[in-house]
Amino acid sequence: MNKVKTTNKDIRRNNVLQLVLGLVIIILLNIIGSFLFTRFDLTSEKRYSLSSSTKQLLRETDDIFYFRVYLEGEFPAGFKMLSRATKEMLDEFRAFNDNIQYEFINPSEAVDAKTRGDVFERLIQQGLHPTDINVRKKEGQQQQRIFPGAIVSHKGREIPLNLMSEQIGVPPDVIINNSIQALEYNISNAIRRLSTTSKPKIAFTQDHGELSGAEIADIVKSLSDYYIVEGVNLEGKVNALTERKENEDGSYTIINKYKAIIIAKPDSAFSEKDKFILDQYIMKGGKVLWLIDPVFASMDSIQSSDRTMGITHDINLNDMLFRYGARLNSNLLLDLNALPIPIYTGQIGNQPQFSFFPWYYFPVLTSTSTHPVVNNLNAVRTEFISSIDTVGSPAIKKTILLKTSQYTRIANTPVMITLDLIRREPDPADYNQPPQPVAVLLEGRFESLFNNRIPPEISQAPEIGFTEKSPDNRMIVMADGDLIKNQVQFSAGTYNSYPLGYDRFTGQTFGNKDLILNAVNYLCDDTGLMSVRSRELKLRALDVKRANRNLLMWQLINTAGPILLVILFGIIQFMIRKRRYAR
Repeated sequence: MNKVKTTNKDIRRNNVLQLVLGLVIIILLNIIGSFLFTRFDLTSEKRYSLSSSTKQLLRETDDIFYFRVYLEGEFPAGFKMLSRATKEMLDEFRAFNDNIQYEFINPSEAVDAKTRGDVFERLIQQGLHPTDINVRKKEGQQQQRIFPGAIVSHKGREIPLNLMSEQIGVPPDVIINNSIQALEYNISNAIRRLSTTSKPKIAFTQDHGELSGAEIADIVKSLSDYYIVEGVNLEGKVNALTERKENEDGSYTIINKYKAIIIAKPDSAFSEKDKFILDQYIMKGGKVLWLIDPVFASMDSIQSSDRTMGITHDINLNDMLFRYGARLNSNLLLDLNALPIPIYTGQIGNQPQFSFFPWYYFPVLTSTSTHPVVNNLNAVRTEFISSIDTVGSPAIKKTILLKTSQYTRIANTPVMITLDLIRREPDPADYNQPPQPVAVLLEGRFESLFNNRIPPEISQAPEIGFTEKSPDNRMIVMADGDLIKNQVQFSAGTYNSYPLGYDRFTGQTFGNKDLILNAVNYLCDDTGLMSVRSRELKLRALDVKRANRNLLMWQLINTAGPILLVILFGIIQFMIRKRRYAR
């Protein structure tokens, strides 16, 4: 009897000691956790891990960023997944910095239609893009307007944040997954835009027949969110892109005025002096986005006479680009995946009639690369585009950003371009060339075009500061100047610029604006934030056919399985207790 009492006391004492020890461990872990912060991400693709550049951005955030997210309400499964992923990502941001605050709002919660319409109109004016979907309800199919985005506020400023990717011809579930992949970058980018107090300078060159102000108006406006955008005339001036900074010892250091420059579809030749200015800008770390047409062709001539000639357009940059690692080819690329254009087909009464036909000289490019500049990018529209070859030193890293499709045809110059092309069915045998590169990223230490080509009185002049080789640098070359050109309409004596990428004939919006913004941001990115765009989350979609084939099995597993597990656990627990206390 005494032995039983002693055993019971020992058991109670051990239980109390275990409880106290457990509480002490929990308290110690909480104390340690208040000083040491860490999170564990057990997913294979590190879905819930923020990049080092994002964490650094959050460390520098010292005031509240408020996200009003309009993804609350009754949505289809895909939008619910996007809403949940957005909340989880914002929670990750807030875990590293509690200045990140948010609320989810249902823009359709108003009962009367007028109030809802006013809310919708205000959100559109603030810059959010609506999405109209069909929702199945008891009353039948109903159309519902969704705003998959947020308004981000910081110190009295607000910007829109659209969370839904736009990708032509991509299945909805893939678009949702791509939108989720881009969440970290989009949220980080919004924080960066609002927190930036001093913007770096970039410039468009202007004195070689480049695109007019109306033709680049939309991209200039978009780039102004990140940079101070200026125009610059080279005009043979050595100090057009650089300036002298006096040192304490009286010597001078030549520095660049601009973080990057954009050369947008020039139509006149560059002098050797202008090339020297560009070359030395690059040798001192300057970034360049080249948008060059190697072949001249114009739709204006086709519209007036049904035909035109595509001829080589030499603006004296070939040797320069060749030295850096790219060669623009004198050809035009045709692609069966092409933009439709309106063609006059007759007249009914006084009204001219137009029909749309694919114009194979305007390829629509779909990126398959995971590089940050083009990852999950919407299709890009082009006009009379040429191919690019990568050449030169293997020390220069060459990354192909955009290519045509596998249904490509190469037309070497001179080439007759005629509308007869769309009046006959294309022969697949003519469109059997492999995909052709049309945009390339070059990275590394570039060698000056003018090495051993200039006299000592120039190369050794301190006021010029000639440099033979650049530091680690990067540039992007695109073989179509129209990639950056927005459509323009002349009305009532004024020019109206459409958004870049918007085609006013088909009403479609392509990814040209995102392409240019990504390109410039990548060239100027010193934080590594752009690399976040290349992260990939696996789309674990349900195999519908297999699920339907084994529907009964999966229903039994999901309903009876948990009950059987509980019963099995109870039986095992009963047997263990019976064996323990039967001794």
